[in-house]
Amino acid sequence: MEIIKAETRFNFVRMMKPAVFLSIAVIIIGVASLIWHGGPNYGIDFAGGTLIQIKFQQETHADKIRAAFKTIGFEGSIIQDYGPNEVIVRTPDSGTDAKGLTSRVDEALSTAFGKGTYEVRRIEMVGPKVGKDLTRKALLAIIFSWIGILVYVGVRFEFRYALGGIVALVHDILITIAFLSVFGKEFDLNIVAALLTIIGFSINDTIVIFDRIRENARKNIRQTLNEVINASVNQTLSRTILTSLTVLMVLLVLFFFGGAVIHDFTFALLVGTIAGVYSTVFIASPIVLMFEKIKPTGLKGKK
Repeated sequence: MEIIKAETRFNFVRMMKPAVFLSIAVIIIGVASLIWHGGPNYGIDFAGGTLIQIKFQQETHADKIRAAFKTIGFEGSIIQDYGPNEVIVRTPDSGTDAKGLTSRVDEALSTAFGKGTYEVRRIEMVGPKVGKDLTRKALLAIIFSWIGILVYVGVRFEFRYALGGIVALVHDILITIAFLSVFGKEFDLNIVAALLTIIGFSINDTIVIFDRIRENARKNIRQTLNEVINASVNQTLSRTILTSLTVLMVLLVLFFFGGAVIHDFTFALLVGTIAGVYSTVFIASPIVLMFEKIKPTGLKGKK
């Protein structure tokens, strides 16, 4: 099945500069958003503190919930809607044991709202040291994944291909983080899992195109590398679109019907999947061409 015929002649290399400027603009907006918000909106996994999920029988105003938690020393608690009559309460306090905290929370809520009008669905506590350790390990996981892919692609192909693949992956992560920051999404371990998934999805698509570029460069020795890249991207375009559409349809269903628990996770995957397809076509392959112009390798098909 082909959505787009392999004989198409879209000039993707010509659109390289506008695509790069678009990506830079989005990344700058993301950096500005991070600065404006004082950094990522870290979840309890990284920031530490206490998270309490409460389901009420009827709509309850956030100020009333906040006032109830003040009575047990949770000053400045952040109240977030989590679903119909359901909220998440976040507080930086993580010094109380879980059993003692449960009784204190139950006492405060029963006093303010009455017994039987609410359900405490979960209480999670993470100390500041644990949060910092998780932050470090999450960052190392992403960096080591980049290094592993750089080595693998460099060995299987050449350094210029590895460079193009890594630049595209860094691009995808930065674009995803930019959208997460702009839309105020929480950055937790689920998002780290999403970022690692995006890296795997994006490099898989990139490798397919790189294989076709290498194959066409050997078969069409009279073509310039510019022409070889354009032909290769066009020949794999139908496969790229079909694969991506399949993933996007699943993600859209999860995003709209999967519930609040996986909402941010699915949002990150949606953005990252789209960015991955975009970078494969407009970032990774043109980087190979740029590197060839800077440092020719003698490969057939470059002139």
